[in-house]
Amino acid sequence: MELAALGLLLLGVLLAEPVSRALAGARWPVRDPVGALLLWQAIGLAGGLALLGAGAVYALAPFGHTPIAAAAALGHAVADGRFPETLGITHLVAIIATLALAARLLGVLAVITVRTLRQRRRHRDLVDVLGTPWPAEHGALVLDHPAPVAYCLPGLRSRLVLSVGVLDVLAPAELHAVLAHERAHLRERHDLVVLPFVAWGATAPFVRGMRSAQLAVAALIEMRADDVAVGTVRREELSGALRAVGGSAPAAALSSFTAAMDSRNDRIMAPPLPLSRPVRILVRVAALVLVAVPTVALLAT
Repeated sequence: MELAALGLLLLGVLLAEPVSRALAGARWPVRDPVGALLLWQAIGLAGGLALLGAGAVYALAPFGHTPIAAAAALGHAVADGRFPETLGITHLVAIIATLALAARLLGVLAVITVRTLRQRRRHRDLVDVLGTPWPAEHGALVLDHPAPVAYCLPGLRSRLVLSVGVLDVLAPAELHAVLAHERAHLRERHDLVVLPFVAWGATAPFVRGMRSAQLAVAALIEMRADDVAVGTVRREELSGALRAVGGSAPAAALSSFTAAMDSRNDRIMAPPLPLSRPVRILVRVAALVLVAVPTVALLAT
């Protein structure tokens, strides 16, 4: 089991740093944002499982030939009130380190999730008070502000927020493009996609690959929403809306127009050639394999 622990540790380190940095710098994700998002989620999940699993497998090695059998043996010893005699100092350190890492990962995720939900709730309450329902779109509110702003607030009670300024600036077709983009964010729950990567980056901000993952996923969900919008409007309309709005939304919102304006406009007006079907299938298979490797190692080592 020690070799399995070493293999899991190496896998976790590789996914957290060089693999994440390589994927963040790759050019192909703009040709398949959905596949890239799936691969990013697989990297995050597999990396977490591998790092936590490495410590757990090494710590349990003295108690059995498989993690499940070893965990059962350790549980029986603890239940009987016995300190396991085969538990060496290195294995004890591994247990403590694994528990500390798990607490760090889950704790940061919980803090960021609670903070985000509170911000959105406060922001939603505020726009409910200040906004006026827009009869042209269910769930949309209009704020009496001259700046052109459009964004969505995800959640069980989602909101589309528009300003008077954006209604004045955008042509009807461009406004339809903005709404299509925002509805894509809400329908596909992109806020839930990006949230774990915010926690992933905050857990170890000194690891460049983790920070790169957060930025790359944020860019990919915008590409995905652009692609959905282009399925219902003309490219010129979406590009015009992007140039006209172009600002940033409040931190509690999932803004549509926040980053990489020029590259997004270029991609909208000159879409890259999509990946071939075999390559797209390969990307999705790779995502499944990434998650399967640490899972199988933990269950069947």
